[in-house]
Amino acid sequence: MPITTIAFDADDTLWQNEQFFRITEQRFADLLAPYTDAPDLNDRLIASVTKNLSFYGFGMKGFALSMVETALDVTDHRVPGTVIAEILAAGRELLSYPIETLPYVDQALGRLQETHRLILVTKGDVFDQERKLAASGLADYFAAIEIVADKNPATYARIFARHTDGPDRTVMVGNSLRSDILPPLAAGSYAIYVPHDLTWSYEHAEEPVNEPRYARISHLGELADAIARLEAVR
Repeated sequence: MPITTIAFDADDTLWQNEQFFRITEQRFADLLAPYTDAPDLNDRLIASVTKNLSFYGFGMKGFALSMVETALDVTDHRVPGTVIAEILAAGRELLSYPIETLPYVDQALGRLQETHRLILVTKGDVFDQERKLAASGLADYFAAIEIVADKNPATYARIFARHTDGPDRTVMVGNSLRSDILPPLAAGSYAIYVPHDLTWSYEHAEEPVNEPRYARISHLGELADAIARLEAVR
């Protein structure tokens, strides 16, 4: 019973994403520099984003609203309306950055599409994720696309039941231990971790230890061999 389905994360697994949020964070700090000397400005922004996940979800919109909330908070509501407008504009710019696929993506998807069912499992704002997928040119590789509000074991169980031959014949591939690795393992599938140089602190977690259904690779060019190794120990 070989692995028949490969599920992929999107942001920072197939294309660059976090680097544009880092650029926006720096723009945010520059805009507020004349109005606050808070040494923990970035930490307060990330805390606001994390707190607001249950209200706004993941993605650009929640990030932009959290920047506004943080700006008001750290300046005791003294920040000018013109600066708030520039902060919102910086948030909108997240929708205009070019989509840059990561190394080996096309080669890996093209090769594995011939032998496996490929599906995409990404979280965030539907409009933004659909825009990035269309701009990437990768949509045709996938037999199914799931854009979800969050990634947890129940989410993966539902997706595996709908699109795969079962979790025990599915592997999830992604750059986030918290979202792409631990939940699908808990749902009964295999998981392959592809670290990215930039990963949001919220997504950090400890790697699985002594887990035969888990593997780590350096880039997607190593994916086919990693899957073969996982199948060998089934």
